[in-house]
Amino acid sequence: MTDRQLSRGHGPLFDVVADRRALTADDILAETRWPEAMSDMLRRGVRCFATTPHQSPRVLVTLTLYGVTPKALGPERHAITSLLVAQGTAAFSNSQQYDDVHRTAVQLQAAVEARAVVDQAKGILMHALGCDADEAFAEMRRISQTRHVKLTALAQRIVGHQGLP
Repeated sequence: MTDRQLSRGHGPLFDVVADRRALTADDILAETRWPEAMSDMLRRGVRCFATTPHQSPRVLVTLTLYGVTPKALGPERHAITSLLVAQGTAAFSNSQQYDDVHRTAVQLQAAVEARAVVDQAKGILMHALGCDADEAFAEMRRISQTRHVKLTALAQRIVGHQGLP
């Protein structure tokens, strides 16, 4: 039923998202606001519904409960709906936070590995050129810029004894 509302671009779900407030219909036979959506629901045996939104900083989650008899989703069900949608929002938010932290950890790991190779290459240049660490790094940066090669790729070539590009 949600897919039909999404394809049409209107229906109760769109009103819930726009207004950020719950919507219910105790008996969709008496509901006149969304005729196509109500027709879809009736064809599937639905007689009432309750859609509840929950806004978190990064996402809006909605939960729709459907009932097969009129008034099956009375006010006592709204507390359960709110609890379920809050749990869904928390799960989604936790998943996003995990993804963000994991991505940062992967980037940091790559940076540490790249730094180690650059430091090894600096040591090789210090020995070969008889210079200090700052001079070796400056030479690597100069070569990287003049030959249009990333600094880490240059360092990998130096450490791998492949020579300068």
